This record gives sequence, structure tokens and C-alpha cells, in this order.
Amino acid sequence: MTFYPITPEDRELIKLALENLTRNFDDGIYNHTVAAAVRCKNGHIYTGVNCDGIHGSCAEYITMGIAYSAGEREFDTIVAAHEKAPNGVISPCGNCRQMLLEYAPGIKVILNDDEGKLVKVCISDLLPFAWKHVIIQE
Repeated sequence: MTFYPITPEDRELIKLALENLTRNFDDGIYNHTVAAAVRCKNGHIYTGVNCDGIHGSCAEYITMGIAYSAGEREFDTIVAAHEKAPNGVISPCGNCRQMLLEYAPGIKVILNDDEGKLVKVCISDLLPFAWKHVIIQE
């Protein structure tokens, strides 16, 4: 697994996600309890929050959908945030890892390592032997 340095831009990404969460947090019914921020290769940043419910969607899905809807196709780094998590950062769930691998196979993800230290890794390192769409040859 390759670790990439946490840059000032990465810390800003975390800050923006946490600010979005503060603006939208809904502890009463848990609709908006996680935020995410993605930085595209062109420097544009998009943020979103989770939408909970029977078939809710994670903050990473919402955020990538916002960026994709704005025409973005090249992504650099993503982070999911919760104010009570170590460093304000949480790891993406399995569904989000699969989605990120499919939509942004080279994206870097900021998360905490086992000791609670911020690290940045490529999404492919978080989902080894992932399912990939293939065309079966007859």
C-alpha cells in the first residue's frame, strides 16, 4: 500500500467537509450526519451530506453525484467527515469504496490508520480484488 503525504489542501478539504456538516447536521432524525468533500484534478471542490432513509445514500455518493452532474470526470482526493471521529475523518463504507473505484479509479482517499493517524491512499488499496465490470469472451 502506498501512502501519499497529507497536504495543506487535504486539510482544507477536511475543513470544508466539516463546515458543510455543521451547516446541515440533523442529530434528531439522523438525516445528515456525515459530510464528504471531493477535490477534482482541476482544483474544483464539491461537498455533500448523506441522505438517510429506507434507501439512503452515503455522503460520498451524494458528493460524487454533485461533482459528476457539474461535468467533472477527473478526481484527485475525497474525504468523509464526522465531527466526533478521530481527526474529523471517517473511512468510506464498502459500497462507497466500490463506487469510487468504478467512477474514479485513481482517486486518493483520506482516512485514519489503525493508530488514528491521518493517511491518504489510493482507492484501489482499500478494495483489493474488487469486482470490475468485464466483458466475457465467448
